[in-house]
Amino acid sequence: MKNFFKLNEKNTTVRTEIIAGLTTFMAMAYILFVNPGMFSDLGVVSYGAIYVSTAISAIVGTVLIGLLANLPLAQAPGMGLNAFFVYTVCFGLGFSYANALLFVLFDGLLFVVLTVTGLRKLIFDAIPRTVKAAIPAGIGMFIAFIGLQDAGIVVADSSTGVTLASFNLLGAATWADVMPMLVTIITLIAIAIMIKRKVRGAMLWAIIGGAALYYLLGLTVPEFYTSFSLGNMNPLEAFKDFGSMSFLKVFTDGFDFSAYLETHSVSTLIITFATTTLAFCMVDMFDTMGTLFGACKTGNMLEKDENGEETIVPNMNRSMLADAIATITGAICGTSTVTTFVESSAGVGAGGRTGLSSMVTAAMFVIAMFLSPIASLVPACAYSAALIYVGILMIVCVKDLKWDKPSVALPSFMTIVMMPFTYNISYGIAFGLITRLIIMIFDKEDRKTIKVSTVVITLLFAAMFFLTH
Repeated sequence: MKNFFKLNEKNTTVRTEIIAGLTTFMAMAYILFVNPGMFSDLGVVSYGAIYVSTAISAIVGTVLIGLLANLPLAQAPGMGLNAFFVYTVCFGLGFSYANALLFVLFDGLLFVVLTVTGLRKLIFDAIPRTVKAAIPAGIGMFIAFIGLQDAGIVVADSSTGVTLASFNLLGAATWADVMPMLVTIITLIAIAIMIKRKVRGAMLWAIIGGAALYYLLGLTVPEFYTSFSLGNMNPLEAFKDFGSMSFLKVFTDGFDFSAYLETHSVSTLIITFATTTLAFCMVDMFDTMGTLFGACKTGNMLEKDENGEETIVPNMNRSMLADAIATITGAICGTSTVTTFVESSAGVGAGGRTGLSSMVTAAMFVIAMFLSPIASLVPACAYSAALIYVGILMIVCVKDLKWDKPSVALPSFMTIVMMPFTYNISYGIAFGLITRLIIMIFDKEDRKTIKVSTVVITLLFAAMFFLTH
C-alpha cells in the first residue's frame, strides 16, 4: 500500500491519509441528502433511488481519481449541475428525466474525447476569462435561490414574481409555516459559525442538527406527528427503486424525445441538445480544473512549469479522465454530472497527499449507501441551508474581477445574474459570451485577441435563443 500510493515519497503516513479521507467525507456527505431531495421533486424517481445513484457515482469517481491520479480528492454529483438538470433541463426546457440523463452521458463522452485528444485546452481557452471567472458565482446564486425556495422563504408572487414568505404569526402565517423557515435560518447560521471555528464536517453536522431541531419543534405544531410516518426503513428498498427507476434509464428511455417533439421542432431539439450538453461539459470542466488547482495549491502539491512557476496539477489529464468516466457512470446510474468536490480541500488541509485518502472516502460512501432510510428523514428545511451556504462559497470568485472595467463588468454581471433570474445556467453563459464578444469587436486591442473557437461557441449559444423560444 505504501509503495503503491508512494506514501514515503509524498511524505505522509497511513494514519494521516485515513484521517484526511474521513475529513473529506464529512465535508461532502451533505450531497447524499441534497441530491436525492432535489431529484425527488421530479416526481418520477424516488429519494432512495437517487441516494444510491449518488453514492455509487461518488464511489466510482473517488476511486478512479485516487487510483489513476494518486490525488487525495473525491468526486460526486456536482452542486449546480444537479440543479441545472432538475430545474432547467427538466422543468424549464421540458425534457424528461431520462432525456436529461442522455445530456449527461454525452457530456461525459465529450469530456473523454476532449481530454484524450487534448482539445480540452482549446475549449477552455475559447471562453473569455471574465466569463469563466463569473460562472461559479452565477451557479452559486442559482443554487442559493433554489435553496431559499425549497426552504419556503422565497415564494411566488403574482405581482413581483417572487417575494419573502410571511413570518407574521399575528397575520396570515401559522407556526407550522414559520417553524421550518426558522430551522433553515438557524441551520445556515450554524454552518457559518462551525466553519468559522474550523469544525470538520460543519455542513453535515449542521444539517443533522437542523433535522433534529425540526423534529423537536414538531412537538409544538398541532398534528405534526399525527400525519408523520417513518416510511419503509428497509435499506434494500432503495436499491430496488434504483434498479427500477434510475439504473440504465438513459438507455431504455433516454433516446425517446417524442413528448418533447410534440411541442418543439427537430431543429429546436438539435440546437438545445448541443448547447445543453456543451453547457454541462463546460461547467463540469471549469469546476473540475478550478478544484484540482485549488486543492493541490492548498497542499503545496503543484508542480513547476517551464517558467519555474508552480501552476501544474500533477496527473492533470488522468484526473480529468477520472471525472469524465465518473460522469458517464453517473448518467448510467441515473444522476447528474459528477465532478471533483471543492470540499476535498478539507482532506488536503488535514494532511492528505495521496490516493489512499480517496480510498478511505470512497469506503465511507460504501457504508453510507446502506443508510438511505435514515437520510430520507432529513427535511428540506435542513438541507436547504447547505444549498444557500454553497452559494456563498461559490460567489467568492467575484472578488478577483475588475468591476471598474466595463469590458469585464458587463459580461461578468450578465453571466451571474441571468442564471438565477432565468433559472438556466446556459442562458447565463450565453449572455456572458455574447456581451463579451461584442465588446471585443468594438475594442481595437481586444479585437486582435478574438479566437475563432470563441466566435463559434458564442454563435452556437446565440442560436439557442432564436431556436428554442
